[in-house]
Amino acid sequence: MPFAKVETQVDFPALERAILDIWQKENTFERLVQRNADGNRWSFLDGPITANNPMGVHHAWGRTYKDAFQRHHAMKGHKLRYQNGFDCQGLWVEVEVEKELGLKSKKDIENLVPGDPFASIDQFVNLCKARVDKFARVQTDQSVRLGYWMDWDKPEDWDKPADDRRSYFTMSQTNNYAIWGFLKKCNDRGLVYRAHDCMPFCPRCSVGLSQMEMSEGYQMVAHRSVFFKLPIKSKPSEFLLAWTTTPWTLTSNVAAAVNPELTYLKILHREETYYVAKGAFTVARLEQQFKDKEWLEGVPKLKSLEQMFKEKGGFEITAELKGADLVGWTYEGPFDHLEAQSSQGGYPDDIARVALNRDWTDSIPANQAHKVIAWREVGETEGTGIVHIAPGCGREDLGLGRENRLPPVAPLDEFGCFLQGFGELSGKSAIDPTVPDIVFAHLEKNGKLFAWEKYPHKYPHCWRCKTEVLFRMVDGWYISMSWREEIMRVCDDVRWIPEFGRQRELDWLKNMGDWMISKKRYWGLALPVWVDEESGDFEVIGSREELKARAVEGWADFDGHTPHRPWVDLIKIRNPRTGNLMTRISDVGNPWLDAGVVPFSTMGYYKDKADWEKWFPADLITECFPGQFRNWFYALLAMGTMLEAKAPFKTLLGHALVRDQTGDEMHKSKGNSIPFEGAADNGYEIKGKNGKMEKHPPMGADLVRWMFCRQNPSQNINFGPQIAEDVRARFLLKLWNTYAFLCNYARLDGFDPAAPQVPLARRTDLDRWIISDLQKLVRQAEHAFTNYDIAPFCLEVERFVDDKLSNWYVRRNRRRFWKAGAGEDKTAAYQTLHTAISVVCRLVAPIIPFITDHMYRNLHDQGADSSVHLAMWPFADEGMEDAALSEEMEALLRLV
Repeated sequence: MPFAKVETQVDFPALERAILDIWQKENTFERLVQRNADGNRWSFLDGPITANNPMGVHHAWGRTYKDAFQRHHAMKGHKLRYQNGFDCQGLWVEVEVEKELGLKSKKDIENLVPGDPFASIDQFVNLCKARVDKFARVQTDQSVRLGYWMDWDKPEDWDKPADDRRSYFTMSQTNNYAIWGFLKKCNDRGLVYRAHDCMPFCPRCSVGLSQMEMSEGYQMVAHRSVFFKLPIKSKPSEFLLAWTTTPWTLTSNVAAAVNPELTYLKILHREETYYVAKGAFTVARLEQQFKDKEWLEGVPKLKSLEQMFKEKGGFEITAELKGADLVGWTYEGPFDHLEAQSSQGGYPDDIARVALNRDWTDSIPANQAHKVIAWREVGETEGTGIVHIAPGCGREDLGLGRENRLPPVAPLDEFGCFLQGFGELSGKSAIDPTVPDIVFAHLEKNGKLFAWEKYPHKYPHCWRCKTEVLFRMVDGWYISMSWREEIMRVCDDVRWIPEFGRQRELDWLKNMGDWMISKKRYWGLALPVWVDEESGDFEVIGSREELKARAVEGWADFDGHTPHRPWVDLIKIRNPRTGNLMTRISDVGNPWLDAGVVPFSTMGYYKDKADWEKWFPADLITECFPGQFRNWFYALLAMGTMLEAKAPFKTLLGHALVRDQTGDEMHKSKGNSIPFEGAADNGYEIKGKNGKMEKHPPMGADLVRWMFCRQNPSQNINFGPQIAEDVRARFLLKLWNTYAFLCNYARLDGFDPAAPQVPLARRTDLDRWIISDLQKLVRQAEHAFTNYDIAPFCLEVERFVDDKLSNWYVRRNRRRFWKAGAGEDKTAAYQTLHTAISVVCRLVAPIIPFITDHMYRNLHDQGADSSVHLAMWPFADEGMEDAALSEEMEALLRLV
């Protein structure tokens, strides 16, 4: 019989753990899947969570959405895939394994087994796999605790290969070979190419950063910038005055750029003449940032150039001229004595060969190429209006170098250290704080130092290890984005929520460069590119079967291994044109390839296309949107366009970021981040207003889920204990206490919910009103879930439970429940309240699955079939609506 006694003091986390045990004991999820086996399909595609660390509470926002929409469709009888995904490969895993092992660089990785790089790489890759497995299990347990229903891996599944598990893993062979197929198709269209470029480079990770990754890691820092003098060769005692925030790049200076359309000043100062842009001379540098306190402590306010000249003894402006008049002037460089500056065609030799072979430059050394060049991008709001150009140290510099046939000088090795040929800087890291000292001392000794200062600016850092990024000349592999308009057209097939997402994606596609797909690392997709180093020919292999057919060496050793380094590196194929052996490049792939291919790899595109077509495109994807427009969303659209000329999803629901309860970013270092287990079960500590760590009790998963779902997804959410307690009191406790009121009185009175219903016409106005408004709530719920807009519905549920059901209906009907004896009026009150709470349970069960299941079971027969998640989704009954009565009561509620 229903209606066990309900205590008004409730431990929600304990209740949730009890419900988890019931689900497991009764196989509730499996019963649901079996019930819906023949239902209409609804396809959800999970964006893989990185299996590298435990979940934080912020991960629960997206995972709650995923679960809520799947639960809603399951209640409507739909068949679902229920496949979770784990993102496995990439530098973020490597960095954590390096930390565990105490490794500092790639050299250490390749010497794990002393003197045996092959065995070392093999061991390192296996440790990366093991870390992924470890945290995939942790995240599985955390997701189960969140109430997230997926076809989770069982204990026995973890001993199986990644391809044979229930969740998908991007490290699986299926996923990796699927990407090979995509890259093969790109290459068939002539889009894959190898190039040397000057790109952002992490010296700690020894890897280049793509345009996508660069956007993730900017930090405010203060560098020592320098104003330096470049003696003009044809004009004794006359100097170009240039400026840079990266003194280490002066070793590689080849040119100076001016804007031909700007006006430049000729300034006499202490018997020397200087040339600077007119606007730059007087501009108040970073004045607004200083006023707005967007500044770093200990960094003085910046001086204008005019102020510097005054403090150094005064000046006289003797002439004005256009930048075009300076173009072609030659000058003496700041480090012309270096061996690197004297090398024909550039430095080092391999870079010079590339530059000469590709006709980027003439066979002259850098120290004979110094000249003023025109560049219309030169501005005068910062610096001097004369930009130092080092083609080996910057992407724009390299482009200008090619346009002007300048030899590139690339000073850094793969660890960010100066090569031999750079004097006393050789062997030093470019981010070593002593490097500016050496550069400034050299400039001063040679009469080329004008001034230096601390300069605050946002500077890119590696988003994984937080090391300052350098710009380094590297060779890499790219996909040309000459077909970007095809992807842009596909964007119109998608419903974007919020709507601004479409424009953000289009802006990214319009402005992004070619897609850099290679990393010179170890753990990741082995790019299927085999190169004939003698001829420069390369081939892209599209599948395991093709590789086996083409292999002339190494297959026997590779067979039985996953397509990862170092085993796949053993395979050689033959160049059909030259007969030469071709070797796989050692690069691994950009990890967004791994996640972008999942609509094809996880749904069986290469195994059973007929079945794949039943699930493709996915009805919904949902992830945090700030970074994903240039990452996962982009990769999905690009790969869908290439393989099927179609978007792989119909609706994209993006959500914003989780902040602490004051609106600040959550970080462990700030003491304001909340671990998932702390929020769900164990309690947690965060820094209070007094700066000390304060303990807080657990919230429980339902409260966490409700807080996320009631939030407008386009806005960041402030999340913390005070806000949680407010929501708990406003909704969960009101719902619980109303439910407790019903159950405890119904138990005493022996109310039977299965008894014949009192006709609505014979019930009171209050009964008919709350039932009428309940139909409106049901209709709003259906609209909210089908349109992926549940926040307004959540707020309306709160109002229904608090204002209408608890504070109005129950409060004004207490005497009907309290009066002695039975009777139709009392039965009608019980039936009305029972119906209202039961329907509310079904409506919010997708969002708060624990408390609703506990309540629903107690309101019904408590058997295995009484789970709210096995109940069908309710639909509004127009016959129970009374619009006039609802309007009258709404007006009355507004008055009180």
